[in-house]
Amino acid sequence: MPQIGDDAISRDGKVLILAMDHGLEHGPVDFEPVPETIDPSTVFDVATHDAVTAMAVQKGVAERYYPSYEDDVALLAKLNGTSNLWMGEPYSPKNWTVDYAAELGAEAVGYTVYSGSNHEPEMYEDFREIQENARAHGMPVVMWSYPRGQGVKNDTKDDVIAYGSRIALELGADVAKVKYPGSKEAMEWAVDAAGNTKVVMSGGSKVDDLSFLRSVEAVMEAGGAGLAVGRNVWQREEPERILDALEKVIYEGAGAEEALD
Repeated sequence: MPQIGDDAISRDGKVLILAMDHGLEHGPVDFEPVPETIDPSTVFDVATHDAVTAMAVQKGVAERYYPSYEDDVALLAKLNGTSNLWMGEPYSPKNWTVDYAAELGAEAVGYTVYSGSNHEPEMYEDFREIQENARAHGMPVVMWSYPRGQGVKNDTKDDVIAYGSRIALELGADVAKVKYPGSKEAMEWAVDAAGNTKVVMSGGSKVDDLSFLRSVEAVMEAGGAGLAVGRNVWQREEPERILDALEKVIYEGAGAEEALD
């Protein structure tokens, strides 16, 4: 059974996924702070940085832009997603298949699961199919594990985030992408709960450089494998600068202040 390790979406056992599925999930508003990022090529250019181990995008962006970057960027196919216009109980439908992602040259696949939603059984069934097909292709699987819905009163609580990382292990994910619970101690719980499934922090909304890097530093000290980030990189005027700093924190064990210097 393939395990994430010395493959194309990790480096020295660490992970830095640059995510740009925001055009579907959030809409064009996310590109307004740096208008040129509405062109996916701009963000693909950023993803060629040595610190980035994979870039996560939806099907249409992969079809139209990835062929120009296949030699420089590892593709993580984000297989499901929904628009911000959806107002019902959390659910994220499949938008493409593992087989088609493999045809496009994807090195890994990703899938969002909203445990606690009334649609949890459907998403678990979808994830089972995706995970087993990915195994057949030798592709690692990243779970965006976000407990959310009527069964979840507070999705930022320490135990809820740790539950999310455990669900990723139980359902067969190689990497669990979870929200940062706010402290190193709480992150340690999430990492422990995931067993040998790697845990990465969701980058979230843009914050200042030092605050962002301090949270990443805490994740690494807690035993996390790295980061899956979008806005906190490409919403900056100089994304390469923050990637230089992230490279020091994630791969070299530097502190936040040292990395910025």
